[in-house]
Amino acid sequence: MDQDYGKAFRIVRAAVGLRQAELAERMPITASQLSLIEAGKRQPSLRVVEALAKAVGAPAALITLLASTPNDIDLKADHNISGLANALLRLLLSTKDPQYPTEVGADE
Repeated sequence: MDQDYGKAFRIVRAAVGLRQAELAERMPITASQLSLIEAGKRQPSLRVVEALAKAVGAPAALITLLASTPNDIDLKADHNISGLANALLRLLLSTKDPQYPTEVGADE
């Protein structure tokens, strides 16, 4: 299994609208370390993946799923991929902070 946690971290950070420094402040790593992870130059430990999950209010399993490559997932087995992607995005965007919508396309 060849997971791209850099991609997953970038997706999650973009979904919640934070800069690297802002996200790193919520985690037990520096902005420099986060930059290296996002660039694919370092692999995060399980502790860091869990810290990201806690920082953005998403399950760690979702971050691992986002890190999966097409070879890791049998996309032919699920014909409703767009629905799954939409549900994952809604999950990422739902937060206690009122500046983020709870549904994709929701009015602010």
